[in-house]
Amino acid sequence: MARWQPGTRERLQATALQLFLDRGFETTTVADIARAAEVTERTFFRHFADKREVLFAGQDDFLQLFVGPIQDAPADTPPVDLVARALAGVGSYFTEDRREWSRNRQRVIDAEPALGERELAKLSGLGTRLAELLRDRGVPEPAATLVAQSGVTVFHLAFAQWISPDETRTLPVLATERLDALASTMARQPA
Repeated sequence: MARWQPGTRERLQATALQLFLDRGFETTTVADIARAAEVTERTFFRHFADKREVLFAGQDDFLQLFVGPIQDAPADTPPVDLVARALAGVGSYFTEDRREWSRNRQRVIDAEPALGERELAKLSGLGTRLAELLRDRGVPEPAATLVAQSGVTVFHLAFAQWISPDETRTLPVLATERLDALASTMARQPA
């Protein structure tokens, strides 16, 4: 029986990531990636605008992981529960088979300040979009922005734990733990 072979896009991503880890992001060229993946540079550019996009491709899909569960929620769902639904939905993408890729991707990003800035901009954009979505559902300010940004922070912390060495829990479990920690920290004590 033939084994599943990744498509060209996936092969380019896997090849590029390995080269970034072995040689460094800055010293790896598109020509290096194409040659190692046994495709032309033109083929590379059919799939990615530049070598950074190998790491950041799928931005719209990433955003939809959060947006979809919020859009599908009943109209009377409290804002914090909307964020919890979004965080649970993210688990459908960040499964065990993506953990090692995510760990290695983060190693490359952490080694290059410009890539780290791009990652933070991606998270900032996510917070902005979630706040907009909450406002569209009638959540007033500043609650919409506070809940959205808190949700992004919860995701960021859960993701960082999920990709840490020896971590075995799922991303939704980690996100729920962090959301619960936030809720208990924010709970007001009776006077």
